[in-house]
Amino acid sequence: MRKTTSQSVAVLATATVVLALLATSCLPKPPGESGDITITFYGFSVMKESLEKAIFPGFTAKWKQEHGQVVQFQSSFAGSETVTNQILRGAPADVAILSIERDAQRLQKDGFVTSDWHSLPGKGIVNKTPFVIIVRQGNPKGIKDFSDLAKPGLRLIHPDPISSGGAQWSILAIYGSELKKSQAASTQQDKPAALKMLRDIWKNVISTPGSAREARTTFELGNGDALITYELEGLLMKDANAPIEIVVPQSTIFSEHPAVVIDKNITAAKRPVIDAFMQYLWSDEAQAAFVKYHFYSATNDAFNQANTAFGRIEMPFTIEYFDGWDKAYPDVIEQIFRDQVQRK
Repeated sequence: MRKTTSQSVAVLATATVVLALLATSCLPKPPGESGDITITFYGFSVMKESLEKAIFPGFTAKWKQEHGQVVQFQSSFAGSETVTNQILRGAPADVAILSIERDAQRLQKDGFVTSDWHSLPGKGIVNKTPFVIIVRQGNPKGIKDFSDLAKPGLRLIHPDPISSGGAQWSILAIYGSELKKSQAASTQQDKPAALKMLRDIWKNVISTPGSAREARTTFELGNGDALITYELEGLLMKDANAPIEIVVPQSTIFSEHPAVVIDKNITAAKRPVIDAFMQYLWSDEAQAAFVKYHFYSATNDAFNQANTAFGRIEMPFTIEYFDGWDKAYPDVIEQIFRDQVQRK
């Protein structure tokens, strides 16, 4: 009889422990103890190497060390306008890095981004890079500046402004460079000359791929004499021993790239890790990684000065030369390029 009682007590104690464990497992767990988490990232095309080879692994290791939680990334890359349209149509992005701020504004306008990216470090700009010209090894066409791209018979590869933010930066680089040079020479912007140069260059465009990366691939396959693109693309091509040369224009634009949270898609449970990732993008570790892959750091100029691969630009400018995207898009991309260049 005693044996039976003793067995009953043991069974009862075991059941109590099991029930307690089950009850504990049903309680909400603090961040870092709730199992693996996936961040879905969308970015414009040339972000791929720096993110997948350095930024994602760096953050994953940091979060694992600090919180004991595994973070995985799912990423998708395309032209900035394409990425933005995908998100607007319901793509499950948590975070996006875009080529142009106008795309961030589009996401904000439709309620996908509700937080203010300008409150982030660098006013939301995570990295930047100037626009340059890529030519064949030996520079057989003798290209030294944007104006040389207007030579009769020259074949130019240029991404499509409808789908690519890089293409819009390129248009601003060409048009703005002529304004800057004329202004330096006579204190006046020669807008007719800038329009003529943009029009003459566009006549030589033989292919308009959907993104800057697709344009690079088209050029690498042997098409065209020259390609206008982000400097980092040329430097990555050189890293791969591609038979090309980088021509740095006398005057060109620095593209600046905003990072945004797609707030509409973020759950309360995921918010801490998303916010931590956004802050990580501006850490010295991440900014140094961007520079390693040939972006300029947005916040640490010492990293930029240490990168001897960057070209010297005599008269650089930014989107502020056009009074920001609110003016640059309607005034230059729409009224000048689409109405007076593309439709002629």
